Amino acid sequence: MAPADVLQVAVNEQVDLTVVGPEAPLDRGMADAFQKAGRPLFGPVRAAAQLECSKVFAKRFMQRHGIPTARFAIADSLESALDAVSGSGFGFPVVVKADGLAAGKGVVVAADRAEAEAAVRAMMEDRQFGAAGATLVIEECMTGPEVSFFVLADGTRAVPIGTAQDHKRIFDDDRGPNTGGMGAFAPSPLMTPELSSQVMREVVQPVLSGMAAEGHAYRGFLYVGLMLTSVGPRVIEFNVRFGDPEAQVVLPAIEGRFAKALLDAAGGHLGDAPLVMRPECLVGVTVASAGYPARADNGRVIQGLDRAAALADVLVFHAGTKATPGGLVTAGGRVLTVVGRGETYAAAMQRAYDAVTMVEFEGMQYRGDIGRKAIVGATQ
Repeated sequence: MAPADVLQVAVNEQVDLTVVGPEAPLDRGMADAFQKAGRPLFGPVRAAAQLECSKVFAKRFMQRHGIPTARFAIADSLESALDAVSGSGFGFPVVVKADGLAAGKGVVVAADRAEAEAAVRAMMEDRQFGAAGATLVIEECMTGPEVSFFVLADGTRAVPIGTAQDHKRIFDDDRGPNTGGMGAFAPSPLMTPELSSQVMREVVQPVLSGMAAEGHAYRGFLYVGLMLTSVGPRVIEFNVRFGDPEAQVVLPAIEGRFAKALLDAAGGHLGDAPLVMRPECLVGVTVASAGYPARADNGRVIQGLDRAAALADVLVFHAGTKATPGGLVTAGGRVLTVVGRGETYAAAMQRAYDAVTMVEFEGMQYRGDIGRKAIVGATQ
């Protein structure tokens, strides 16, 4: 739906607060339309949403405002991109990113020059990601464990609402191509109070002050994808919404009046007190269709969902499912995320996988190691 159509629904139904989930409507100016009409909406205006919707914008914004991130180059032609990945500037491995939105798949970590050049040609010549690959960001490959850090922002203030660790690769042990996310666990044991304060000081506050200085007060969720390098936390990427699968392992732990906090943030008067988080561990396992992430094998009948959802301390979130006269069927690459809760990561992981094994459909695939990093104390 176009922003004007959603706005009309909000007016007709006297909606007190609209919360935007995906990034595409924000990129189309959903928040701008509501702001002009004086209707409350939780989510950044289009100019601020470019933190996620354009990697070129995000890198240049971080450069302008001194936010720590990887060294980078912008390439808007095949020749300049091939030159940037030649090895002289960044060495190998090197990271190749499509500028625009690519459903979480427009990133390649290339081990050598041949792989890097193949990624460049796939994006710029073959248009693997459509117009998103017309311009590329070439980056040095940072090393260290990754952490997702989340805040609510009201334009001038922000409060943390949890951390998580995502699993982007399709196969166990972080092998295979990147996906939109194959699972996550929360909270991240790597994020200490001291590190959290550092991220708020060196990343989050500069984002808010930088956006305000450029005339685009940032109101909404801010997801900071971090790499904990040997020289400190560095920003990998921003998301301007609370994406899956991290939302599915963070939001269930939030106590209190969450909707009130969103309304306050949308109105620009969020309190300084952090939201209360339950002292529990959550592990979410994403169940995907055969062929994902290259394609989605749709229309497969899903069985066992009722049994899985009935288990204690288990939540089942639908993503790519469709109700048909013959029952629920697959209708997307990532079909479900099954979340287990527990006092420990091991207990949460056990409950999640107990539930996953009750779900069946032809070609079903999922990782078997979601949460293991937290249990064994791994740092990667």
